[in-house]
Formats: sequence, structure tokens, C-alpha cells
Amino acid sequence: MEIGLRIDVDSFRGTRYGVPKLCELLAAYSIKASFFFSVGPDNMGRHIWRMIRPSFFWKMLRTRAPGLYGWDILFRGTFRQGPIIGKTLGPIISSAAREGHEVGVHAWDHHAWQTNIGSMDAHTIYGEIGKAVELLKEIIGKTPVCSASPGWKCNELVLLEKGNFPFAFNSDCRGEDIFYPVVRGRKLSQPQIPVTLPTYDEVIGRKGINNCNYNDYLISQLKPDGLNILTIHAEVEGIALTEMFERFVTTTRSRGASMVPLGTILKDTSRIGSSNIVREQILGREGWVAFQGPAEPQTPGH
Repeated sequence: MEIGLRIDVDSFRGTRYGVPKLCELLAAYSIKASFFFSVGPDNMGRHIWRMIRPSFFWKMLRTRAPGLYGWDILFRGTFRQGPIIGKTLGPIISSAAREGHEVGVHAWDHHAWQTNIGSMDAHTIYGEIGKAVELLKEIIGKTPVCSASPGWKCNELVLLEKGNFPFAFNSDCRGEDIFYPVVRGRKLSQPQIPVTLPTYDEVIGRKGINNCNYNDYLISQLKPDGLNILTIHAEVEGIALTEMFERFVTTTRSRGASMVPLGTILKDTSRIGSSNIVREQILGREGWVAFQGPAEPQTPGH
């Protein structure tokens, strides 16, 4: 059983501290992963204004956010623009690429994308992606091969604009199978590799799930004969919960599972169907996420 390992890097703190720690851990087990980097301004602290929403306030309490993420993340960029992550921490990002990990675009401004994507026009979306692609290309010395929308916030305009970049695949939604997205009746050429497994912040503190049994719960969600795509965060599993993630690695390895980059999962897939993308809500996550819609007939190969 293969587990596609997607690592989202949302912030300055996650890049500075989480990425090196995760690279060290993965190297110890000869694992390669897909890293998706936010490279523009770190304005993650602006999410603090969402505290007035009961659902977001409850999530902050449930995940014990200050201890989990650190106070610097919670207030970064609150009153003025945060630091440009890629300009300051480029060597850390490039080291992940040199170590053989798959490197893709997460965002230019993670907060702006997650907050405003519903009102962005095509020109703005293209600009946000383009700025991230150019800086990441400057850092790693080549064009990034893939992308993943922050917070699984993706719509038809995003899918169309991503087609203007040479991405081999995207991971913009949740779902069950790899598929080609259909927009306005047209099948696009860049396959989607949806995340199939829940994230730590979605389930912790709910239905009796805690740090002691979280790994057992996550393993129970794996499908031996299906697609398994896991998202971890450099800010979480790369800092406060590294030991817990390492236990997940050793346990799944002992049961015959291997962790691989998302591109490897794509190469090992012989048949890919077509689906549209719809908006849905996921328990434990505020607001909507893009989700794989009804499937259309499958097409051999890709």
C-alpha cells in the first residue's frame, strides 16, 4: 500500500523550523514527499480576526492553537505585511528540492488566497500563482512541477488559470480518486490528486480523538486497495508533533505501507476518470472546501 505524502508549508515559522526537521526525519527512513510551499508574505496572523466566528473560535480551543502553532504564527502580519518567506528562507526551500523531494506551489499569500479566492477574478488568480511560480523557480532553479491550493479553496477559475502553467498535476481538492477536472463541459489536461485522509486539525478533540489515539484513528482510515493521500503541515507535524508523526511512519512501515510523493502515485495510476469539482463542508474545518464531484466515464491512461 502506498501513501501519498503531501506536506503543506503555510508560514515563515513552518518553513524555518518545520521543513528542516521533517527533511531530517524523512531522510532517516529514506522517504521522499511532496512539499508545497507558500513563498510570499506571511500574513497568517490575520486569521485571528476570524475568532469572532464561533466555529473558528471553537477550533482554536479544540486544537490548543497557541501551543500547537506558536504565538508568532497567530499574530504574524496582523498589523502590517509579514516577511516574504521565499526571500528570507530560500536556502531552506532549495534544500528540500536538493534532497530529492517533489516541490510545488502552495501560494503566494496563503491568507489572501484562503480568505479572498471566492471573489478573485481570473487576472488576480493568475497573478497570485505566477508570483509564487517565479519566486519558487528562482529558489530551486527549475519550474515547480505541481501545485496545491491553500485550504482546498479551488473553483473553476482556479482550474482554468492553472492550465496556463506547466504543472504535471494539482492537488486542490478532497476526494476519492485521481481525476481530470471537467470545467464548462471540457475535460482539462492537468489531473487532480485529491486528499483522501483527514488532517490533524480537523479531527483532534472530536469524538474522543486525542494525541494518544490519533495515529490509530488515521491508520483506520487507510484503504489498502484505494487512493491514500495524506496532508501534514510543517507547522504541526514538523514542529510540535514530530514524534507523533514519526510513530505513524514506523507503524505504517511495519504494516507494509510506503510513503511516496504524489507524482509517484500518479505514475502508478493506469486509469483516470473525469469529475467536476463542487463545494462541500467537512466536519472540523470552517467554511467550504473543493470536493471531487460525480464521476464521468474513465479514460485509459493519462
